[in-house]
Amino acid sequence: MSESLEELTRRARACRICVERPTGRPLPHEPRPVLLPSSEARILIASQAPGRKVHLSGMPFTDASGDRLRNWLGVTREEFYDRKNFAIVPMGFCFPGQDARGADLPPRRECAPAWRAPLMAAMPQIELVLTIGMYAQAWHMGDTRRRSLTETVMNWREIFAAPSAPVVLPLPHPSWRNTGWLKKHPWFEMDLLPFLKTEIRSRLATQASK
Repeated sequence: MSESLEELTRRARACRICVERPTGRPLPHEPRPVLLPSSEARILIASQAPGRKVHLSGMPFTDASGDRLRNWLGVTREEFYDRKNFAIVPMGFCFPGQDARGADLPPRRECAPAWRAPLMAAMPQIELVLTIGMYAQAWHMGDTRRRSLTETVMNWREIFAAPSAPVVLPLPHPSWRNTGWLKKHPWFEMDLLPFLKTEIRSRLATQASK
């Protein structure tokens, strides 16, 4: 018998692989896996890894990045955290720490190999994956990913139209550190975001009617 999503989530939230069997240096603090899988939501937010504020709150996107992401999606906090609407499963479940410049480190390398495939298999109802950042794009997009994040996001129309299940839409990370990227690439807000908001609103309306 396959493991239920509830049991799989319980085990993932108790994971300590990054301190007990780390790849390289262990996590420099106590693990606190943060993820919100769902057996009902048709939309998966495949994000990068929790930041410091999320590590403290224990809820995904309870920071400025979350405010920006909700604005991109055109949803309220209540809609965002409704597990009938969205599953939120980052590539790394724990805050990975920061480098010498104060930037968040990449997601832990142990996390995705241990948990990604089982969690995706336990959520077969997912129809749309929003791949936020290059780590999520690398795992979920395969050969459709381009050489860089910018090139990948620029080709969002072709990627979204590709025959895949679930459908994938690439996004940059909503971090304040990407404000310069957003200013440099105005097509993101002019073209992609209106499409994204319309797509999300349509899918949420369809979900609500079921």
